[in-house]
Amino acid sequence: MESLKNVTTQLLAFDFGASSGRAILGNLKNDKLELIEVHRFSNDPVIFSEHLQWDILKLCHEIKRGILKCKLAGYKIESIGVDTWGVDFGLLDEKGELLSNPFHYRDDRTEDMMEKCFEYIPKEELFKRTGLQFAQYNSIYQLLSLVESNSSILKAAHTMLMMPDLFNYMLTGKRFTEFTEFTTSQLYNYEKKTWDKYVIDKLNIPNNIFAPMIMPGTEVGFVKESICRELNIKPIKVIAVGGHDTASAVASVPSTEDNLVFISSGTWSLLGMENEGPIINDKVYKYNFTNEGGTNNKVLLIKNIMGLWIIQECKSAWEKEGISLGFGEIVQMAKAEISGVSFIDPDNQLFYAPGNMPEKVKKFCKNTNQPIPQSIGEVIRCVEESLALKYRWAIEKLEEITNKKIHTINIVGGGIQDKLLCELTASATGRKVIAGPVEATAIGNLIIQAQALGKIKDQKQGRMIIKNSFEMEEYIPINTEQWDSNYLKYLNTLGLE
Repeated sequence: MESLKNVTTQLLAFDFGASSGRAILGNLKNDKLELIEVHRFSNDPVIFSEHLQWDILKLCHEIKRGILKCKLAGYKIESIGVDTWGVDFGLLDEKGELLSNPFHYRDDRTEDMMEKCFEYIPKEELFKRTGLQFAQYNSIYQLLSLVESNSSILKAAHTMLMMPDLFNYMLTGKRFTEFTEFTTSQLYNYEKKTWDKYVIDKLNIPNNIFAPMIMPGTEVGFVKESICRELNIKPIKVIAVGGHDTASAVASVPSTEDNLVFISSGTWSLLGMENEGPIINDKVYKYNFTNEGGTNNKVLLIKNIMGLWIIQECKSAWEKEGISLGFGEIVQMAKAEISGVSFIDPDNQLFYAPGNMPEKVKKFCKNTNQPIPQSIGEVIRCVEESLALKYRWAIEKLEEITNKKIHTINIVGGGIQDKLLCELTASATGRKVIAGPVEATAIGNLIIQAQALGKIKDQKQGRMIIKNSFEMEEYIPINTEQWDSNYLKYLNTLGLE
């Protein structure tokens, strides 16, 4: 491996999550990557009239603030990369002006769109063409909702840009579609290696709104002159990273072993395996797995599982009742409770929308004839054990689909700070868990930038640098017989195969 000694590179990653964003400086030197959080900000969706939308102008302002803070701190930024959540997009008119705030994937306008879509193209045919899971928030159903409502915005649209591409456009004025992000749309055809014109035409979506596609690691351009003048900075390269945050997070997994299995743990739990190409077959269709673009020409076979969203919403509901507890306190309450009492299916539609989440957990348990959790600890214990058991279900299906044995699970992202969930995951799945790094998405973003600039040779070297730079924690399964019993009870209660 080439050494990075005496090479100092400063890179800036903007990582947008569904509730917050941050600017993370990466200082790459002596075979190690150091992180400095330069700027953190909230990402607050807004209902202006009837629909939930992203406050795109505020987010663009926060990008500029992050760049300015780097300048004032004396950092010499060589490049910038932006990653965000998947599926959402903005529409530009022919002059390049944004036609409206991008809609939020949890907005209710897509509720009936999956069924409507299958009137135009059969469900199984759509899967075989795109390899993507069926979820009402996918871009395809958002676009179809605009078609069906005869949207004036869609009629005026000249270019559709996914969220990271929209931020890159704001920075550079260049219009491109980044591969990993676009694969979340359910409009990408892996065989043709581009968007699926047949599907687009079938749904009456304008086929002239899609920008040229680029791969992760492509230089998009430089920060445009108007922003350089505004911030009094010199031009900085902008690099398309794994624009979808899952792709960037997986790029940070500090393992070079074959059959790499990961859980990107946060608001969502993205559990999957890195492959050389898509796997599109009857089992993937049956179990509703998804093929999403990865970095370094990989494809990620993933099961999307509702993650810490349920716990975040529980915490929010209790705060509205005047019960203000830290996340650590809630987890400790859960740790003190008895195992194996009640379970939920985290992916049940009941838990998708915001609302009084503790009552939803209780309602699910009541409807499935289980003991109803009452205390805060009981509710959280129920949720955390259910997540760990759903991971086991997904791991077993992944083994069945790929015919590969999985011995180790790599968990990355903010969710690893929930040590109870890591412990439960190891025990419930019966597999060793390696947890870390926490700032997975930003780290993957930075590593792809470093590759694009030629500062590191390849993905393998990048992962070795990550392993050298950040602490990992190992969890070993315990009480496996009890967890085998819990798993059978879980499957029977929820009616899972």
